[in-house]
Amino acid sequence: MPKGLRIHNATKYFGEGPNRLTALDRVSIEVEPGEFVAVVGPSGSGKSTFLSVAGALLQASEGEVAVNGNSISRLSARELSAVRLNEIGFIMQTSNLVPYLNVLDQLLLVKRMGGKVAAADKALARQLLEGLGLHAMLRSFPENLSGGEKQRVAIARAFVNDPSVILADEPTASLDTKRAYEVVNLIANEVKSRRKAAIMVTHDERMLKHCDKVYHMEDGRLSLVR
Repeated sequence: MPKGLRIHNATKYFGEGPNRLTALDRVSIEVEPGEFVAVVGPSGSGKSTFLSVAGALLQASEGEVAVNGNSISRLSARELSAVRLNEIGFIMQTSNLVPYLNVLDQLLLVKRMGGKVAAADKALARQLLEGLGLHAMLRSFPENLSGGEKQRVAIARAFVNDPSVILADEPTASLDTKRAYEVVNLIANEVKSRRKAAIMVTHDERMLKHCDKVYHMEDGRLSLVR
């Protein structure tokens, strides 16, 4: 099965019987390694459910989801947890940094969740941070960082386990225009250089120029815009 992210006819229901709500309606998408795509659409259109299904936080009621060539549609909760840790990097609306950990340790914490931290893991964490312009802040704590710097740490953290898929949920929501452009440009560059399949959900159409494809979601249905 091809690498990257593959979703085929994914449908997600909530509730039962006459109260059943269709949050996703036969959604299909393929995102190749090194491809950065955006999903736009109004509030309540199903974008959050879509991202949760793509990120193994929810399982589709029907259809197929495959990450890095492996189907995740019928995995156990324990197996899905391993997929989230090892195969998927999340970048959220807020950086969600641990307040008592410095910048370098934010990344090493993710490595510790998967086992022991090796010298190569520390080297990769430093490389990611330095590549994002944070070489002088490795020992800084979140309270000493700007909003843009915090999001750059969050970007590095998403890549530190070398996942196959990157999912970004409104990563510029709390940033001004200048910082927003910088952050999305950094994500796009990392996606390209590290060959990750990436999806960004956003309301900010100014950021779409950084994306290879743009999809629109409405009423749980996904359609290609360009």
